[in-house]
Amino acid sequence: MKRFFTLSGLVAGFAATAAQAQENLEIIGAPVDGKMGFQPAATELARDLQWLDGMILVIITVITLFVTGLIAWVAIRYNAKRNPDSATFTHNTPVEVAWTVVPIVILVFIGAFSLPVLFKQQEIPEADITIKVTGYQWYWDYEYVDEGFEFSSYMIGAPATGGTNQKSPEVIAQLEEAGFSEAEFLLATDTSVVIPVGKTIVMQVTGGDVIHAWTIPAFGVKQDAVPGRLAELWFEAEQEGIYFGQCSELCGLNHAYMPITVKVVSEEAYAEWLEEAREEYAGVPRTRVIASN
Repeated sequence: MKRFFTLSGLVAGFAATAAQAQENLEIIGAPVDGKMGFQPAATELARDLQWLDGMILVIITVITLFVTGLIAWVAIRYNAKRNPDSATFTHNTPVEVAWTVVPIVILVFIGAFSLPVLFKQQEIPEADITIKVTGYQWYWDYEYVDEGFEFSSYMIGAPATGGTNQKSPEVIAQLEEAGFSEAEFLLATDTSVVIPVGKTIVMQVTGGDVIHAWTIPAFGVKQDAVPGRLAELWFEAEQEGIYFGQCSELCGLNHAYMPITVKVVSEEAYAEWLEEAREEYAGVPRTRVIASN
């Protein structure tokens, strides 16, 4: 059965039909050469994580500067040249209390902000759409649980789609046919996860052979796909566009060629895509609206 849907996904990749979906979407969540920092946050979870990272970075910077300054001061003030006769004491109770209490206070402060973010990630809300994602060597399989269809998603240019994991004129042509550019090689897939903007999406994540990891940086989500276990993550995308991710768990020879493409579209575009996807992947004919006189 899995092979059947895999072939369906491959055919869809070249036919540019329902699974391609939605033209003219802006690419928002993608790595950029030469830049540092996070991708634009497209969910509340991502914003929380990025804020938490910035806050902890400030704390770490202050501690690093304080410790570096303290070491420099001690090295200058108490070196052998300036202090030929060293002190003989071995304890300083106020200092020992301070270096015990202050780190505890700092850690409690960090925990007061980080634990709510962690709980928000782990407490799975009621889903508007549930998608089961299974990682295989080296592609992803997506099942829209409530809709009764699934498809597989390969990197454009992967051997399974007639490529060699190398950029070639044929691969560039496939990228352009799918609505991407040469710059999206190694990022774009032949079929995409399509979801509506502003809806709660729950991803059920598992692995079909070895451990993989489903990750979308702009959404602030990452979940290991472990064979025999079903884990969950959730997100609510706030902006229409295309977002890329990658398998983030070393899973074998072609680990680097296992990208993820998510298209966030309007509710109207999603409804249209869903109707076509049911017909293409599940064999359910599209509903026909007959106008009455």
